[in-house]
Amino acid sequence: MAVSIVIFEDNARLRESLTILLDGVEGYTVAGGYDNCAQAAAVVAQHRPDIVIMDISMPEVDGIEGLRIIKEKYPETYIIIHTVLEDEDKLFECLCGGANGYILKNTSFVHLLEAIDNVLHGGAPLSPAIAKKVLHSFQQTGQGRLQYHLTEREKEVLKQLVKGFSYKMIAGNCHISVDTVRGHIRNIYSKLHVNCGREAVAKALRDRIV
Repeated sequence: MAVSIVIFEDNARLRESLTILLDGVEGYTVAGGYDNCAQAAAVVAQHRPDIVIMDISMPEVDGIEGLRIIKEKYPETYIIIHTVLEDEDKLFECLCGGANGYILKNTSFVHLLEAIDNVLHGGAPLSPAIAKKVLHSFQQTGQGRLQYHLTEREKEVLKQLVKGFSYKMIAGNCHISVDTVRGHIRNIYSKLHVNCGREAVAKALRDRIV
């Protein structure tokens, strides 16, 4: 079965070019292209894509909000941010929101294909410039990590929560029950002093907990 892709991109020429190129690759099909994320949840519900390629700067509802909407309702959907923005705040906001990859638009189409394949096989592709920013941020703050006294199992669950995995997926990966996952996540929320998954992910990335 072909890998289904949905594109959110307000540049009509780029959206059409990506559609033509991706449709021309064996094993890939573009289910739809949209110029903003106003109907993101309905679009994903209709097409149930394997991969979403998403710009950040779009009118009405932008990619950061679209990422949040999709990951909240369909956390199993892979989302690759495809943007011109190298802004660190936007980068970490997307990673905190569960983006599975962050690729700059100046990346070649071949590298975009590699990123898609990487995501489908469990990777988290970043353009070299973006990876450098992430590494630099970790190097700057790595020595000052706050200690939240998470157990190794809680850290393992939190790592998978950061990747955008659902409770069911975490349970399967950790070989534990969904109820046990819920228990670990309650403990994580308590230790991190947060109220929801998005806050936990944001704090995990900001404070370099995992």
